[in-house]
Order: sequence, then structure tokens, then C-alpha cells
Amino acid sequence: MTFSSLGLREPLARAVADLGYEAPTPVQRETIPAVLRGRDVLSCAGTGSGKTAAFLLPILQALSAHPGRVPRQVRALVLVPTRELATQISEAIGRYGRYLTKPLKSCLAVGGVSANPQMMALRGGADLVVATPGRALDLAKQNALRLSSVETLVLDEADQLLSPGFADELTRLLALLPARRQNLLFSATFPPAVRTLAAQLLHEPTRVRVEPSSPPAGEPKAPHAIEQRAIEVDTDKRTPLLRRLLETHAWSHVLVFVASRHGADHVALKLNRAGIVAAALHGELSQGARTQAFADFQAQRVKVLVATDVAARGLDIAQLPAVVNYDLPRSTVDYLHRIGRTGRAGQPGVAVSFVTASTEAHFRLIERRHHLALPRERIAGFEPTELAPPALDPHGGIKGKRKSKKDKLREAAAASAPPRKS
Repeated sequence: MTFSSLGLREPLARAVADLGYEAPTPVQRETIPAVLRGRDVLSCAGTGSGKTAAFLLPILQALSAHPGRVPRQVRALVLVPTRELATQISEAIGRYGRYLTKPLKSCLAVGGVSANPQMMALRGGADLVVATPGRALDLAKQNALRLSSVETLVLDEADQLLSPGFADELTRLLALLPARRQNLLFSATFPPAVRTLAAQLLHEPTRVRVEPSSPPAGEPKAPHAIEQRAIEVDTDKRTPLLRRLLETHAWSHVLVFVASRHGADHVALKLNRAGIVAAALHGELSQGARTQAFADFQAQRVKVLVATDVAARGLDIAQLPAVVNYDLPRSTVDYLHRIGRTGRAGQPGVAVSFVTASTEAHFRLIERRHHLALPRERIAGFEPTELAPPALDPHGGIKGKRKSKKDKLREAAAASAPPRKS
């Protein structure tokens, strides 16, 4: 099967051939014809499955083949949860549409930078807008972004768009869109909120699921190309162990996940002091700093990118050989999103998780949720000595040490009683 056989015209088929796409991926084979027919799509596809091309290619063909009623009215809107993912999709539009005879105008609308250049870019209208919800809503409030002519809406990483940080903004944006439109919803997981949204938005959608053996409860499945490792280590030995792994493996570049902004800055600083070129990536950086850090990592000017979960979703990092979970993710689902940055498009990759005494129980939960049973490794010179913390009872106290209600009442009575006279 070829891209042309899916219904894509020669300019788009030539563009993907130039990019080295030899044949459509399963998600592309099922999604592209459905979008070209004007169908709604509900897609559950694993990381690295090619879903960006699956929705962009048919959208670009429709926009170029059928001019809108009013020139430069926004006819397609792509909403994503992170600035980095929005930037990647915006760049992909230029690559896929390079041979189109009718030039299309796309605009990127993300937060973290001044809105003025984006407002100027939208002044002459746009065919396609890629945006994060907050900035799209801000631009719409200022009448810089008019959504009344949107024909196709794409919600990419829909489970993230329905998280507490985005859900209200997404609801208000949907109210600004015309009732009749094509809706394309892509989500790696399908929690109840996503299923409810799909039922509300989609009309008789084409359902695309390229991993029929995925685990239950709407969770994605770990890619087979990824070697997963779990190394036991003390908390304060994780940075030296990370340096050891970087020294002993021929990894061209490595993505290291940490739990916090402070952790990202701290680990990157320690690596740089050790002579390993590293950069931090987190939500507290300016958009310019985030863009530069990611670009340097992509170009391998930076060997190690130390990131929070802002880098866990949707980012396509070319031929990334390794991911390290310096801190384990809070969410068991995010474990797969993190390790899915490597092993993409069938390439081999390794995902290493540091497991400390205090996180062993959480890692066992991750294993249960994803049907894993990883042997624990120990590296010579980094054997752990920490002990696991005491088990907690269901009410949050230390098992066997929690005060009873009577004990608390006695203490309160004693505290309030007048002092005895001697």
C-alpha cells in the first residue's frame, strides 16, 4: 500500500517520500481515507505510530483542494496540550505541504511568549491554526482568532486536554466553534472523561485502534522495540549512577525525566559540572529557553536533556537511543508516555528506571498496571543501602503506631485541665 493509494494527491505523496516515508503506518492506513471522506475519527494509537501525518495530510489536501467561502478564514484548528508539541506539528505542516500548488497559511498560537506577533500573523487570516487551549482562548477573546468557520477540529492528546489544567479552557473553546464540523480525536488513553467527550463530539466516528492487545482500563501498551530496565539505587547516588551509565554506554543523546523544575535544574547543573553537556526543560522556563533547549537536544549539541513531564507527551525525537526515569512518574500511564520517546518508528531503544527503597512500591504498581515483571539490577559500586519506609495503614498513619480515638481524647482532656496545686 502507498500513500497515493490512500487517496493522497501527488504533491503530498511526493513530500512524504522526500521525508523517507516508505509506506503508511497502520494508523495512517485507517485514518487518512476516513478523514478524506469527511468522517469523524476516534483514534487510540501508540506513541510513534505516525498519527500527526495521519491527520495533517488529509487536512492539507482538503484545504488546498476546496477553497473556503471567505479567503483566509480559519478552517482547521489543531489543539494540543504543550507548546513543544504544537511547534512540532506546525513544523510538520511546512514539510508536508511544501509541494502544494495552492499555498496554505498556518499559524502557531502558544503561550509563554508575547501574543502580539501571533495577533499580527492572524491579522490576514489563516487556513490552519495549531494552538494550546489557553492562548487560543486569549486570542479569540481579543477577536484576533475567529473560529466561526472552522470545518475540522483536531484534539491531539485528548486525555491531557481534559486534565484539570485544560478542561475549562477546552469547554469554552468548543462553545465558540460551529456546530457542524469534522472532529478528529486522538488519545493514548481513554479514561471516562475522554469517552464522555467522544460521545458528545463525534458523530458515527471511524474508530482506529492499532494495538488491539493493549492492556485494559484504556491504558496504552509498551512498545516492543524498547528494552526496559530497573536499577536499584540509593536516592543520593542517582546522579553518580547516571554519570556512570552515560560513560559506559554509547548513547548519542539521552532524555532524563525528573519530578520537578528544581530537580531538572539541579541534575543538569551537576552533569555540566562533570563535563557532560546537559540542559533543563520544564514549564517555568521562558518559551524561548524551552525552544532552544529542545532544538539543541534535537541537533545533539546537548547530550542530556533533563526534563519534567512537559517532554513526556507527543514529542518526536529523532532516533533517541535512551530514556532514564531519574524520578518515577506520579501517574502509571505517564510511564509509557515517557519511555515512548525512545524506540519510535520501530527503532530500538532502552528505558532505564531508577528504583529507590522509597519508590519500590510505586514501581511495583507501575509493573502491575502494565503487565511487566522487570528484574531488579544492581550496578557495582552503587549497591543500595537504604531501607524501605514503614508501611502505611489505609488511614495514612504508620501501621501499629496510629493513636486511637480514646488516646486523642485523653490527651485533649489532659491539655485543657487546670494545673494541679502542689
